[in-house]
Amino acid sequence: MATRYLIGKGELLTYPISAPKKQPGDKNHPYTLAQAKEVLLTQIDLTNEAFAKLPEQACPGDLAVALVTLHPAYLAKSFFPRHLLRAARLESVGSRTAVVRPRRRATASAPSEAETTQLFVAGTRSDLKAFRLMAASLDQETAEGQEFRQIETIEPLQAEARLRPARKRGTDAFEVGLHVPDDGNGEWVRAAFADYAQACGFTVRELNFRPGRMLFMPVEGDSAGLATLAQFTLVRVIRPMPRLRAARPMLRSSAVSVAFDLPIVEPVSMEPKVAILDGGLPEQHLLQPYVRRYFVSDETAEDVEEYVSHGLAVTSALLFGPIIPDSVAARPYAPVDHHRVIDSLSDDEDPYELYRTLGHVEAILLARSYEFVNLSMGPDLCVEDHEVHAWTAVIDEILSNGETVLSVAAGNNGEGDIAAGLNRIQVPSDSVNALSVGAVDRSGEAWKRAPYSAMGPGRSPGRRKPDVVAFGGSGREYFHVVAPGRRRQLNATLGTSFAAPLALRAAVGIRAVLGREVRPLTTKALLIHGCESNAEEGVDAVGWGKVPEDLRSLITCSDGVARIVYQGELNSGKFLRAPVPLPNIDLTGMVTITATFCYASPVDPQDASAYTKAGLGITFRPHALKKPKAKPVPGKAPAPESQYAKSFSFFPSNEWRTEAEQRADLGKWETVLHSTHTFRGSSLKESVFDVHYNARDSGAPLTGRERIPYALVITVEALKHPDLYDQILSAHADLQALVPAANIPINT
Repeated sequence: MATRYLIGKGELLTYPISAPKKQPGDKNHPYTLAQAKEVLLTQIDLTNEAFAKLPEQACPGDLAVALVTLHPAYLAKSFFPRHLLRAARLESVGSRTAVVRPRRRATASAPSEAETTQLFVAGTRSDLKAFRLMAASLDQETAEGQEFRQIETIEPLQAEARLRPARKRGTDAFEVGLHVPDDGNGEWVRAAFADYAQACGFTVRELNFRPGRMLFMPVEGDSAGLATLAQFTLVRVIRPMPRLRAARPMLRSSAVSVAFDLPIVEPVSMEPKVAILDGGLPEQHLLQPYVRRYFVSDETAEDVEEYVSHGLAVTSALLFGPIIPDSVAARPYAPVDHHRVIDSLSDDEDPYELYRTLGHVEAILLARSYEFVNLSMGPDLCVEDHEVHAWTAVIDEILSNGETVLSVAAGNNGEGDIAAGLNRIQVPSDSVNALSVGAVDRSGEAWKRAPYSAMGPGRSPGRRKPDVVAFGGSGREYFHVVAPGRRRQLNATLGTSFAAPLALRAAVGIRAVLGREVRPLTTKALLIHGCESNAEEGVDAVGWGKVPEDLRSLITCSDGVARIVYQGELNSGKFLRAPVPLPNIDLTGMVTITATFCYASPVDPQDASAYTKAGLGITFRPHALKKPKAKPVPGKAPAPESQYAKSFSFFPSNEWRTEAEQRADLGKWETVLHSTHTFRGSSLKESVFDVHYNARDSGAPLTGRERIPYALVITVEALKHPDLYDQILSAHADLQALVPAANIPINT
């Protein structure tokens, strides 16, 4: 029987719908306006007193930044205090999450401590003084008054709260993150800070990055002066300058002389554009036939033996996967370009190498030349819940168009101190638009997370990290790669550096076999959709699961199974209905539906608590004829039948989100949603997913014409209907079975 490939053109089944009518509900408010004033007016006075004591040079343009903490009952974006801030001539320049113990809970069942949003609110010191007078005169019936009572505390952003622990005393290099006000004049902020830093005994380097409304720049000076430097009111964070990680292999080993052969055929396809950003390639190696082009980001620098060995190993992993000794290596899916982005200048003695390397990475990604890119390095820095690093922000901004899949190694620090968070994924694998990859200990069944593989969670949004895991090698089963030189030798190694290109190899394989009909974002969705789970391993260990080694499981359909792909764009504020393709006959037995939504989102780097600017509210309606009945109201006529069918919680919020996220709308802002449910065939009729694209800017609701790319993959499995695939194609004329552009290699 002919191979059944994915069914495409699912987007042709979709159509816009009107917004469902919302049922009015009462909000439990913990404070009245009078109660809020009683506490907050005194706090505003104390905040203004603290600002008055700051030196003039620390307040550029007379600006100061207050920390406004919202009560945990007001996490949803609809509660952003935009009317209050506008009336007070203040602006939110960023946000973060924090755990607080409110003075009063909104409901008896609410926890005594809960996660909430803290806003960094900027204004001139004169406007902040005027805010005190305005707040005292607020009326309960106004929007400003309603928003004021949502505030838990108002306080100055203290210098010590901006500091992260330094490694040592004395002269050292530090990374400073600065807020850029809404006028967008980053150069003015930089110049004002440079003058102040010089007065404090620090030197500001020319290197800097400006993602969103944050400005990241390195400074050098004595750590004893950091408390004074941190008084500059637009400073968000000061931390020791991180070093580069993963440039040197975890396992130092000599090549082993074992028999293996390289494939004698060309790659499956020459179409996919694939790049590796790493340590370069040695002068002599066996991979020349499969390396399309070789680039050096800095021609003035020299190779480093360990770096080029790492670069060759990562390239080997992407081309062939783990090579089995005494065998022929797997056929590559596509040739690759290799960019040397670390070199002899990437030395531990250079504290600013992190910025130089990010500049190389940024330039390559901005060229938009590649559909698939692997990055097995980054800062030696674990993810922080409250701050977004420059590497993450820069990469996320570039990837927000959805045209590139970037695989990032999660890090080899999985055995770090758990209490200190030193085992968490490392920057930039917290990127919401990239594919974060951890490692498992074996290639076959009975796999587990490799002990060295970094753990989740990531920040929220982006809580489920790593996204996926792949074989990365272990002490009982090494990851074998081509060794430097002209002899056919293998190196035995291990690390997430090799799991990341192996996962990306599967995405390249999908593109190589199915051709241009499948977009890069869709290959990412397919990887997650087809992941193998392990009940013993939690989501913080393995994300959505292990990427299958057999490409067929991702792009073909067996008896009783149909997998449908949707690719398109979503409009801000609009509702789109995506029907689940079912046959025209009544289904018998049990039917399993698996769905994966994946989209690329613009980001707000200054808003750690509202990082993604796009979010999806998704409602599944399994049976078109089963509609909810309105509760009868005494003395009133029966309510008309509901406009839409009953909903089913397809993507439940209690699987892996925190309690605070379950109480708010934070689950809508995850760029990946994936779940599986089983239904009786009789309970499914004209099933649909209703998708609402929410947009926000700096945490506040946003209306406009923003569009985002999305990919949706749905698998319908009805084992009592072996011809389900053909029945679905017959029932939906718009759907098309994808025609492969190349054959699947035998040794995938």
